[in-house]
Amino acid sequence: MSEARLAELETRLAFQDDLIQALNLGLAEQQGRISALAEEVAELRRQLRALAPAEADSGHQAPPHY
Repeated sequence: MSEARLAELETRLAFQDDLIQALNLGLAEQQGRISALAEEVAELRRQLRALAPAEADSGHQAPPHY
């Protein structure tokens, strides 16, 4: 194998390593955001469930034409 070809392969490998590292960091960041959003949705669901019985018992009903 020629020196030029070997240097080209080493260069490509270095770029691929950098790309894999960047993709891994991006994936980890996205997973963190997804986890945070899932927690937020779960909290909003808990709050909604806590409000639902109070609204049903409050005597406020939609008018008959609804």
